[in-house]
Amino acid sequence: LDIEMPRMDGFEVMAHVRNQPHLKHLPVIMVTSRSGEKHRERGAKLGVTDYLIKPYQEEEMIRSIRKVLREQGLELPST
Repeated sequence: LDIEMPRMDGFEVMAHVRNQPHLKHLPVIMVTSRSGEKHRERGAKLGVTDYLIKPYQEEEMIRSIRKVLREQGLELPST
């Protein structure tokens, strides 16, 4: 999920997801160029699972996905 999107920004999408009983459990990784603490805090308050700053390294994204999957009791296959 990105903060800067057309029509509905990432924070609006996140609020919508967390307010839907059938979606609120989904892990969400926010990937954005917005690195300010206020953006991180807002994401955390809305329930963002992890927050990555663009540009990010592929390995950083994979670590984040692995972490989220572990928290869900799942595992990403090794490459």
